[in-house]
Amino acid sequence: MFSHRQIDFDILKKRAFNLRWASVAEGVIPLTAADPDFKSAPEIAEAISQFSLDRYFSYAPPDGYAFFKEAMADFFELKRNIKAEAKYIFPVDSAAAGIDIICKAFLQSADEAIIFNPVDFLFRYAIESNGGIAIPFAVPINPEEELDYAALERLINAKTKMICLCNPLNPTGKVFKAAELQIIGELAVKHQLIILSDEIWSDIIFTPNVYTSIASISNEIRQQTIVVTGFSKSYGLAGLRIGALMASNELHYNLLMQASNHLSTVHGSNVLAQVAATAALTKCNYWLESFVQHLQRMRNICVGRLNEMPGISCYAPQGCYVAFANITGTKLSSNQISEILLKEAKVSVVPGLPQWFGTGADGYIRISFATSEQLLLEAFSRMETTLKSIV
Repeated sequence: MFSHRQIDFDILKKRAFNLRWASVAEGVIPLTAADPDFKSAPEIAEAISQFSLDRYFSYAPPDGYAFFKEAMADFFELKRNIKAEAKYIFPVDSAAAGIDIICKAFLQSADEAIIFNPVDFLFRYAIESNGGIAIPFAVPINPEEELDYAALERLINAKTKMICLCNPLNPTGKVFKAAELQIIGELAVKHQLIILSDEIWSDIIFTPNVYTSIASISNEIRQQTIVVTGFSKSYGLAGLRIGALMASNELHYNLLMQASNHLSTVHGSNVLAQVAATAALTKCNYWLESFVQHLQRMRNICVGRLNEMPGISCYAPQGCYVAFANITGTKLSSNQISEILLKEAKVSVVPGLPQWFGTGADGYIRISFATSEQLLLEAFSRMETTLKSIV
């Protein structure tokens, strides 16, 4: 199901943008944006096709189709142990849009929101786009290390309104343990902070790690939490632009709906995307399980090969299908290494620049390994040859 011969590179070179195959020169292997090279599960395409046969594409309810909301509620309850209610869940135009809606709903001008450093740039972007101030909290690159919770609490003041949790953490691959989440959650309850819990990577967990949602820790913590998730990482549906928000009370739900502009029809979730996401949740667990098994093998290959290269070291991610490799041993910057690998090895990676992950990513590159073993080994062979010539 996830072999090299099942990847259609001709189609990817026409359709896979955002630093991927359609955005790079011929011959370049893109290990960049976290978008898998594999086709999505057939049941997803079949569901879209079946829905389309009726040839009606009418307006959907502003808060989403009931079948989508119920499928999401079942997912949260059965897979995440959250007491979710369908009436407090609605679809959004991608998890990224969901993060923006949460910031719009709960932040006012000059309000502060704590973000991890390093972390995906979308958190800072959404906070600042809505008039807030992003306060970085340094976290260890080693996913086995715990956070400095005393330092975290010292960042909280009267202006602090939100803490942004990315679990698993992109780009380090840390999967937070229940005890760690309890500390973060209790801090939020103590200081009456909204917890923005980005759980888009929560299906991509490598054994023996176990995923826990912060919303499952306690009812008090759940009442402070807004969960945002999506289907691009788990099911390869980035282009369908579909995600979901989950609140746990009427007040938060109403604030989110108002911020979303769904009620005005200015914004709203695509009808076919809701159909596709529902099929993914209800029919494609077998596909996801097989995908994660493949990714675990690719993770092991990726970390092993990177640690063999001159000037490179890499911790094994506990979740996410990205590796965050330390390149300081090369004596070159993240940007320099990325440019050399692109020019000489014809391998594209994401440099650890502030614009992508914050200042805590300096000296690192991020590599996506959601591809075939054959392609990954070819990319690493090219990288090693190039690194040996410069280090």
